[in-house]
Amino acid sequence: MNICVIPARGGSKRIPRKNIKEFNGKPIIAYSIEAALNSGLFSEVMVSTEDDEIAEISRYYGAVVPFMRSEKNADDFTGPGDVAFEVLTKYSELGRHFDDCCCIYATSPLLTISRLSEGLDLLSNSKYDVVFPVGKYSSPIWRSCKLDAKSGVRMNFPEYEKSRSQDLPDAYFDAGQFYWFHAQNIFNIDNKNIFGENKGVIILDDIEVQDIDNLDDWQIAEIKQDYLMQKSVKNV
Repeated sequence: MNICVIPARGGSKRIPRKNIKEFNGKPIIAYSIEAALNSGLFSEVMVSTEDDEIAEISRYYGAVVPFMRSEKNADDFTGPGDVAFEVLTKYSELGRHFDDCCCIYATSPLLTISRLSEGLDLLSNSKYDVVFPVGKYSSPIWRSCKLDAKSGVRMNFPEYEKSRSQDLPDAYFDAGQFYWFHAQNIFNIDNKNIFGENKGVIILDDIEVQDIDNLDDWQIAEIKQDYLMQKSVKNV
């Protein structure tokens, strides 16, 4: 049996009430819940929140909220690993145990069932502790710069200042959609935020990835989702 844990606290600062803000016609958390439910990969799809309104909306879209998140894990510094550890501990105390766990972010409207399935397949058929999706930087990070108040612009990696872009390796970033991991492993890891040391990744296309940290990001994500939905309809 597998469990999906969707962390969704109510105290978002940059975009207030971010986890339940309307996204293309419904609360953004609904997309994560529906993807998990429709995937058929989970025996339990739960939302971890300290917020009554988020809990109510989550239940409306089919998730369960069997208990509320503790106050200590509802601040700005709590990571998904801390949430998963608390959730799995409480389920264990209730006598319920799971094989694998997927922690899905509440703001993942570009997430697809096929990527969730791909992640579980990789976890199940490898020796990885955790599997998650990544996107590729469009430009080489090795030639990135930083602004210095005293000297203007400085290279982050000055040793690559004269290197050609095509000669530098690709670099990737966490797409911030989900983490698959073996549920019992989280009880044996000191730093719960990393789920394990041995990591495997799924590389997403650019159109599948969008950080949502401000309202401009939000609008871009809506455009990307519209495009993906239209593309999906054309391919049917």
